[in-house]
Amino acid sequence: MNVLFLAPHPFYQDRGTTIAEDLLLRTLHKRGYRIDLVTYHEGKTTEYKNVSIHRIFKIPFVRNIHPGFSWKKIICDFFMFFKVLSLAVRNRYQVVHAVEESVFIALVLKFLFRIPYIYDMDSSLPQQLVERYPAIAFLGPLLKFFETVAIRNSEVVVPVCDSLVEIAEKHNARKIVTLRDVSLLKEAESEQVSSLLRREFGMDGPILMYVGNLEAYQGIDLLLEAFALALRETDKTDLVIIGGKLADIQKYKEKCVLLGINDKVHFLGPKPLDNLSEYLFQADILISPRIKGNNTPMKIYSYLHSGRPVLATNLLTHTQVLNDRVAVLTAPYPEDFSKGMLRLILDKDLRLKLGNAGKKLVEEKYSYDSFKKELDGLYDWLEIRLSGEGTAVGNC
Repeated sequence: MNVLFLAPHPFYQDRGTTIAEDLLLRTLHKRGYRIDLVTYHEGKTTEYKNVSIHRIFKIPFVRNIHPGFSWKKIICDFFMFFKVLSLAVRNRYQVVHAVEESVFIALVLKFLFRIPYIYDMDSSLPQQLVERYPAIAFLGPLLKFFETVAIRNSEVVVPVCDSLVEIAEKHNARKIVTLRDVSLLKEAESEQVSSLLRREFGMDGPILMYVGNLEAYQGIDLLLEAFALALRETDKTDLVIIGGKLADIQKYKEKCVLLGINDKVHFLGPKPLDNLSEYLFQADILISPRIKGNNTPMKIYSYLHSGRPVLATNLLTHTQVLNDRVAVLTAPYPEDFSKGMLRLILDKDLRLKLGNAGKKLVEEKYSYDSFKKELDGLYDWLEIRLSGEGTAVGNC
């Protein structure tokens, strides 16, 4: 089968959506498909068998494109549309696999060339836009209309979590296949915990760790304010923060100074994905203070798989996967979050109990084998459906 794969962002980068796409591509090429991947001009070049990467041209004034809606993405999507159109004119594709907002490009291709598409739904675009820009809330009904059109015209909607399944069901999707993220820790990796962080920073108590970007929706303000409250009860703990842009790191370092906790908070900056296990295994408590969004953060699966206890806010973004048996969940307020911290800091037995339960959960439900089984089942079904419609789906 010839697949046109649309990735509307810099590819490849070590962040949730592109990591998931990497898993998709590595799984699909094993089926013998030939794939044309269309993406932005930025990103690390990665080679796959049977996959050709087509980038839009390098736009001089558009650099450092970050996740989420922005004028930079609008410009890149505009040029991506014409890149996709030129490929569709020259080549015969059996299906378009469209991620996020590229579904609207796929919708145009369906009307022009009758190419069916899969909607890889990592988030609800109307929800995302209104949350980020409350002033455009009046456009909500119009945005939802376009989302409905995209969903109803897809062959399959592939949500990443239960809240998105509900949206797809509400809009009467033809078929829904939930394709959840998976842990990025390798089974074969040793869990031998080194003490590099303890030695480097002179830590002698439990290490709290956050991994991810430092965008506002991640709740870093909540994390720091809660940690400052927790330090009033015990100073035998440290917080390590991994990830973030230089400007964001500097902003939060200044906040730590104002809170009087700068000697207890350690910003390590971005680290390669290949080193994720090395850092998670040095932590005693892993933290996800996210305050917005519905989709489950990809890091949650690696957090759980590490066997370390998780502290998170009790919002839908977490509770689709986490519960009281595998994590400590609190309201998204500094006082509540600090109490959750203290429970885990002071109770080693609770940390061990939750960590073991979380690891078991991932091994049973969120492994790569589960991911591959769902994806293969989706494309097996699609091949049969397209064959029934008279579309050639072999290795053509």
